[in-house]
Amino acid sequence: MSADGIILVTGGSRGIGAATASLLAEQGSRVVVTDIAPEQPQGADAILWPTPFDVASEPVVVSVIAEIEARHGPITGLVNAAGIFGKMHPVENVRMENWDREINIDLRGTFLVARSVGERMTKRRHGAIVNVASIAGMTSGPIHAYTAAKAGVIQITQTLAAEWGRVGVRVNAVSPGFTRTVALEAGIASGALNADRLARNAAMNRLVEPIEVAQAIAWLLSPLASGVTGINLPVDAGFIAGSTWDAYGGLPEPPAA
Repeated sequence: MSADGIILVTGGSRGIGAATASLLAEQGSRVVVTDIAPEQPQGADAILWPTPFDVASEPVVVSVIAEIEARHGPITGLVNAAGIFGKMHPVENVRMENWDREINIDLRGTFLVARSVGERMTKRRHGAIVNVASIAGMTSGPIHAYTAAKAGVIQITQTLAAEWGRVGVRVNAVSPGFTRTVALEAGIASGALNADRLARNAAMNRLVEPIEVAQAIAWLLSPLASGVTGINLPVDAGFIAGSTWDAYGGLPEPPAA
């Protein structure tokens, strides 16, 4: 995808963004990483944008995208991985400042970056965008702003895919399940989340690894997915498939070896 340009990965200093930046660089792409707290992703041969990149700020997004292209060439691939995880609260305890922050970063930020990059791609009639959504946007849970934001990411993915399809720009989303990132591990360590509970409703009885999400993203960016646009691809170890089985006694255990 980046033979004649670069791939931009927002939120690329940690988590799924870092795993994606590392994989794409290993595959030979020229990768530029941005983050609100910029750090070189571990083991990634990527270009780190040195200043904080606030995806929720329209002036920052517009100016930095222009500067990145001026310095490093056209952005032919975009991975919108910047985001924050929601706080778990009963609805009556949701603080609107937390709601606004999650919506601003996870939904507004995804839209602002996709629009700023996508407008440039449409003029060149070439490009691929992958937005990182979540299975939380496809289900329900006590993370009210986060579920709403990620559902919105899935929707704008479809809309942008339709709007830009005839000018050669593909737009897709991935929806990770419970993924073994630093943030998730912190939630488990604090007791807010339970690893066994997270895994047991997944058909594969495990969490997702960041590299597995990165591999799906890399495929969607690549020519191998040249006919794919407007989809939302869950990478969830079968969580959506298995989550309702608890009502019927749970998923079957494998036979003894």
